[in-house]
Parts: sequence; C-alpha cells; structure tokens
Amino acid sequence: MSDQRGRILLVEDTPTQAEITRALLDELGHAVRHAETGAHGLAMALEWLPDAILVDLQLPDFSGFELMRRLRAEGSEAACIVITANGSVNVAVEAMRQGAMDFIVKPYGKARLKVTLDNALEKRALKAELSAVKQRLNRGRFFGFVGSAPVMQAVYRTIEAVAPSRANVFVTGESGTGKELAADAIHKSSPRAKGPFVALNCAAIPRDLLESEIFGHVKGAFTGATDNRPGAARQAQGGTLFLDEIGEMPLEMQVKLLRFLQTGSFQPVGASRPERADVRIVSATNRDPLVEVEAGRFREDLYYRLYVVPIELPPLRERGEDVLMIARHFLAQFSKEEGRHFRGFSREAEASIRGYSWPGNVRQLQNAMRNVVVLHEAETVEATMLPAMLLRADRRPPVPGRLPEQELATGLRAPPPGPSVPDYRPTEPPPAPFIEALAAVEKRAILAALDHTQQDVPRAAALLEVNPSTIYRKLAAWRAG
Repeated sequence: MSDQRGRILLVEDTPTQAEITRALLDELGHAVRHAETGAHGLAMALEWLPDAILVDLQLPDFSGFELMRRLRAEGSEAACIVITANGSVNVAVEAMRQGAMDFIVKPYGKARLKVTLDNALEKRALKAELSAVKQRLNRGRFFGFVGSAPVMQAVYRTIEAVAPSRANVFVTGESGTGKELAADAIHKSSPRAKGPFVALNCAAIPRDLLESEIFGHVKGAFTGATDNRPGAARQAQGGTLFLDEIGEMPLEMQVKLLRFLQTGSFQPVGASRPERADVRIVSATNRDPLVEVEAGRFREDLYYRLYVVPIELPPLRERGEDVLMIARHFLAQFSKEEGRHFRGFSREAEASIRGYSWPGNVRQLQNAMRNVVVLHEAETVEATMLPAMLLRADRRPPVPGRLPEQELATGLRAPPPGPSVPDYRPTEPPPAPFIEALAAVEKRAILAALDHTQQDVPRAAALLEVNPSTIYRKLAAWRAG
C-alpha cells in the first residue's frame, strides 16, 4: 500500500484534540481544514470537496452520524472516518451502517492515523476508478452517438484512444451507420477540437470538380472560376478534414491526395506555386477498402497511408436494444421540433421496430421516426403509425415478381399471394408473362423517386436506400447513352 496524499477535513470540537490531529496530518503531508461544528463541517465539505472527513461523534449541534447522513444526502463522495472515545463493537457497527469507511478510537498516534487514512483514501480511489470504468462500459451516449451495445462501447473506446494522436483514421461501415459522427467525435476528442471540422462527400461531387473542392482554385483556372476559392484542405487548417465515400475518388485524384499526405503541400487548380496545410485526415467508405485495392479501383499506397487506425461501425441490426434507444431519441427530438406530444411506443410498435432489419441503418430509422411524427399526433406510437415497410418486412417471404425498388418508389404495399392452385400439366403452354428488363425497372424507380423529391438526389437516395453516388452514376450513364 503506497502513501496517499489528500484533502482532509477534520470535524472536531475539542480544541486540544483538534490541534494534535492537525499537527499529525500536516506531518503526513495532507492538506487540512478544521470545523468545530456539524453545520460548519457540512458547509465546508460541500464547498471544499475533501477526499476524506474525520468526524467526531460528539459535536455541539448534532452527532457525527447525523453529519454523515446529511453529507450522503448532498451527494458527497468523501471517505468518512469516525473519531470516537468509545471503542465498543456497537459503535463500530453503527458507524459502518451510517456509511463510514473506518473508525478510529481516541487517543490515537501518527501511525494509526496514517494507516487508517491511507486505507480510506486508497479504497476511495479504487471506488472512483471502478465507477469510471462502469460508466465507460455502460454509457448510452458518446458525442453524437446514441447506444450502449457492447460493439458500440468498443467503438467509443477506439475513438478515445486514437483521438489524441496524429494518426489518420479510416472509418468503414454500411451507409447510414454514422461514419461522419465518428469522424466528428474523433475531432472533438482531439487536441484539434478548437480547429475547424470540414466534411466532404467525394461521391456527391462531379469528378472534374473534386480537385477544386479539395485543394481550391485561382481565378481564371477554368470556365466559371471568377475568383480565388480555398478548398477543403485550406479550410480545415489546424483541424480535421473528413473525406466521406473516398472509394468514389478517381485514381488520378488519389495520386494528388497521396502527395498531400506525404508532403503536407498541395497546389490549387491553376496556381503557380504550392501551399501547405496542417490537417488530420479521417476517411470513410461503405465498401471494403481492401477489395477495392485488389480490384484496382483504389491505390494500394494511398490505402496504407489512410488505413492507419481502422474503425468499423456495426450495422444497426447487430446492435440489439440500441434500435429502441435510438428510436426513442429521434421520437423525442422530432416531437419537440414539430410540436407533437409523443412519449413512447406501444409494445406492438416496439416489436415491429425490433423485428425489422433496417438495411438503411440509423439514417433509415431517423427517417421513419420523422415520418411518424409528421403524419400523426398522439402520446403513444402505435404499430399502425409506422411506415408500411416495418409492418411487412421480415414477417413474410417476398411476393414473386415484386421488386423492392418498386415498393420504395411507389410507397405501395405488395398484394398478398393468391390462393394455391392444384398442380396439373396443361395441354398447351401458358402465354409467356411480360417481363420487364431489370435496368428499365431500376430507371423507372430512380426517376420516380427524383420526381417525388423535386430532383433532390440525396433525399431520393434515402428513399431508395442506396448511396447518392449510385444515382449520380446512373444519371451520367443515361445522359451519355
């Protein structure tokens, strides 16, 4: 057991005993304050927040037991040690029952006082450490994240461990799992927290404009460049640059990003000299980056530069009860925003939320909760208020010939299968059914979603539960064709 040094409050009304104890505490290296009454001791404990309190049982205004009860009611975490002239077993038992960590009998010497205080301070430190560990293991919120599943606790710990470093971080996970939230948490936990956080979605920017978006351009660099414009690298100076969907970045742009990572310098489009920027790069993709490397779509040298510390975000279907915790969070948030009065879910609604696989992850759950709040008004969300996809999904097999894209675009529920027909062999083959090409169905679904959202590609992608880059590529291919 090592020596402990702490802030010690002595509550003792006998002047001689108080002076002796203060001298002993000074010799042991503790910071000491003294109160002569229970009321004074209570006020001083709440103001000074000592590590331990030596409490005499016989005080002028009320007993030491009463002082401990009041301290406990006020939430004091100080270790209480009872001082008594009566060393009976009954006193010791009552002291422990009232929350004392130990007791000491008058008169006492330096050695006895030291052992008692060291034990109490060590137990308090261990208790505080255990409480902190439990809090970390069971926390339900972490920056923008909501959820306490073990897989998310592991993500939180990784973010805390990597944030103070200068290492580049590569976040992977399905669309809608919160990759930008992870990047933002890394930034806010890091020494760069006071600097800017700049997020750039590489999939949402046309290929020929991506270099300008990242590195900026000078006036006249290309048609429409009417002024000098700083890029994301310059805007993130001293902070963090988050490159989302980096797997969509063209190979020629990957070369320039690699040079920036290696040298810290970049050249704006049309500029004659390079510039420097001190930024931390956090990248993200919903693809397997190693598969992209093996397929030749992502440079191996850039992969190793970026993939220093990987963080994989789990899909919502693997987070257990987090789905309900997140649903309640969004329900409360949107109810406040929309002036509604929802307070929770019925058991049937909770079962539907649990039973759905959430292919669009947290983003899809967010949209579903907003749908409920906007379209209904009540205190309890009933199952019938949930979007139709939650009520039919994972409850029955899909209807043959009905594509999910069609349902997403139209919002209609597929009809139930018809009655079974006895098996027989017809004398003539039945006429061939009309089968529409998959590409045509896909195009029709995308165009319908775009019409519904007034050509808002991100919103249309959310409805279709695909990445916006998929729609951009399809539109470009249809225009070229």
